[in-house]
Amino acid sequence: MKPSADEFATFNPTGDALVLASVGSAAERELLADWLTDQRSRHPEARIEVLELPGDDDPPAAALASLVELLEADDDRSVVPVRVFWVPGGLPTRSKVVSLLSGRDTYRPPTVLQRRILARDASRARVVAGEPATVAELHRQWSDTTTAENPREFARFVLRRAILAIERVELRLLGPEYKSPRLVKPEMLASAKFREGLEQIPDATVEKAGEMLDELSTGWSRFSVDLIPSLGRAIFSRGFDPNVDYDRAQVEAMRKALENHPAVLLFSHRSYLDGVIVPVAMQENRLPPVHTFAGVNLSFAFMGPLMRHSGVIFLRRKLDDPLYKYVLRQFVGYIVEKRFNLSWAIEGTRSRTGKMLPPKLGLLAYVADAYLDGRSDDILLQPVSISFDQLHETAEYAAYARGGEKTPEGLSWMYRYIKAQGERSYGKIYVRFPEAVSMREYLGEPHGPMTTDADAKRLAMQKMAFEVAWRILRATPINATALVAALLLTTRGVALTLDQLHHTLQDSLDYLERKRTPITNSALRLRTPEGVRSAVDALSGGHPVTRVDGGREPVWLIAPQDEHEAAFYRNTLVDAFLETSIVDLALAHAAHAEGDRVEAFWAQALRLRDLLKFDFYFADSAAFREHVDEEMSWLARSRTGDASSTWQEDVVAGPECIQEMLHEKRPLVAGAMLRPFFEAYEIVADVLCDSPAEVPEKELTQRALGVGAQYVAQDRVRSNESVSALLFTTARQVCADQNLLTPAADLAERREAFVDELRAILADMDTVEKLSRRQFAERERQRREPAR
Repeated sequence: MKPSADEFATFNPTGDALVLASVGSAAERELLADWLTDQRSRHPEARIEVLELPGDDDPPAAALASLVELLEADDDRSVVPVRVFWVPGGLPTRSKVVSLLSGRDTYRPPTVLQRRILARDASRARVVAGEPATVAELHRQWSDTTTAENPREFARFVLRRAILAIERVELRLLGPEYKSPRLVKPEMLASAKFREGLEQIPDATVEKAGEMLDELSTGWSRFSVDLIPSLGRAIFSRGFDPNVDYDRAQVEAMRKALENHPAVLLFSHRSYLDGVIVPVAMQENRLPPVHTFAGVNLSFAFMGPLMRHSGVIFLRRKLDDPLYKYVLRQFVGYIVEKRFNLSWAIEGTRSRTGKMLPPKLGLLAYVADAYLDGRSDDILLQPVSISFDQLHETAEYAAYARGGEKTPEGLSWMYRYIKAQGERSYGKIYVRFPEAVSMREYLGEPHGPMTTDADAKRLAMQKMAFEVAWRILRATPINATALVAALLLTTRGVALTLDQLHHTLQDSLDYLERKRTPITNSALRLRTPEGVRSAVDALSGGHPVTRVDGGREPVWLIAPQDEHEAAFYRNTLVDAFLETSIVDLALAHAAHAEGDRVEAFWAQALRLRDLLKFDFYFADSAAFREHVDEEMSWLARSRTGDASSTWQEDVVAGPECIQEMLHEKRPLVAGAMLRPFFEAYEIVADVLCDSPAEVPEKELTQRALGVGAQYVAQDRVRSNESVSALLFTTARQVCADQNLLTPAADLAERREAFVDELRAILADMDTVEKLSRRQFAERERQRREPAR
């Protein structure tokens, strides 16, 4: 239950008091007069002096001069900030919108309406008092934090302290979701530490730094705390279920964590909606708002001021100005020190492939600097998983995969985006908040060794960011869309009946259940034919599934032109099946390997892990080996029912036993999950074989798109989704990691050898897929056999 305003309306002076009263209208002045009369009657022994200040916290010169005089009169006098607090509600919507766009505080009703509001309901406004401080205490704080010396600057400092003291009171009345930084620019520019840093930068001035702080300035106006999430919900509710799916235990754990430390919310990024969903999630769970970094390209037309008042911090696209980098670093440090929360996409940009991209460390380095400087005893990195049943942006991503260019943002772009959002139903949105990562745990104590050891700091940050991404992946629930897309992509355009879809999906569901992987209700419903029917119908119409009617029963398939869109959904779950897919391929390799087959199994498993490291996240080497061993041990036990049997004995037994192991393994999904990636690697490596030693990235991609189209036409690669500019970007990284992009005497031979290696992996994948099709055929026969 929130405290009432009456709890903050009185104060208990031990001596004389100076009341700094912020009033902006005749109605507020009358409320203040009544309050002062009451206080003086309660404390007749105290001398209470009042300085009235304008409601906009920007005093005229005369008021400032009066404050200087009053502060010099008595160091033992208490300074008490006072303001009229208006209980939210009752404002015309039009007035709210105008105030929001103009940047004014809409939680103070327009002057002309105030008396009318109070006549209807006197409880709508109360006088509240902030925590008092003596003039001597304020002097000490001023001396510790600023460089200024003249009394007028001290008076301005006192005003800033008074404003912040009142803000803390009002925050307790309104709730943590209304917390927002105030006075960032004057506080920072007055800081002795900030000015010392400026002196180290050539041509830096306080005026230039102030302009940059204006550029970075943001804040949640109180009405925007209400309005922006409502607008965001209105946008995504055009196509999604308005009720976001949360894990309530995770929400409560995060709430508790945020009470003690500032946090950086690092979210997965698949859609422009992510930036809308985070504030909605915080507001409707009554959590403190976050201040989100965004590229300045999104600050167009009315969106600029609207987003600034909803906590967005716009960044320049290039951070090459030393003064701008310094101001940004100090700005981040100030936000963290004042325990406000920041947020951005850990991947830096939207993933156009569906799988999680490597983390970006740029902004995180600034937060790490703030921590190491001692601005907080710890900073939490809060992973945020945002996932969707479907997205209309997959059509855009498919165009990128074919080599298309990004459309610049603007008003027409925004109109088309919102319009597309309402064209059909896209299902549900899922938000998860797994356990936060402690910066202290990875960087050590503030002012510790990593403050000066740049290499150690960067390595620790990489591990820290990797852990955040890993937790996001492990918390993201698998949905029905991804499972259906993964299955239908394996059929290469061959349609399946409802029964075929249903019985084939059960192996994957069994695996996810055994691994305790989180899944959505839509995925749980795939246990029933009705749930499968609901899932494929939601995807029909080329989104990306095609339904064929008119026969004995409907059938469903993914047409070639829809494969890239379907691949986006499939890629969202590959990480969940990654280790078991590698087991499939390592077993197929061991079956034809010479010598020690167990050793060959492990060597191939680790080699596959190394080749896929640019596309996927893996546990460290020791944990990876442990997970693979667990998977193989489970396979051995399930085959024989003998807890004492070991998988190594089966592998040593030879090719026939290994083939039997693969045939009995459930699920066999290496081809379904990994073929497009290895085919993309092969196409790029093949193109390199007849390319010069050094080839520009854009040229390599264009040539790979052409060769890939040829190979699809010749059936040399299995699907259109392997021919993707997005996948070729990672394929180039793989080739670079194999030292295939730098001149060398044996470069041609090594390029050919790498192509041969990739083709051998794809041949093992063929073996696995043949066995998977055999499993499917056997289930079909069993299903069709008459009951006995």
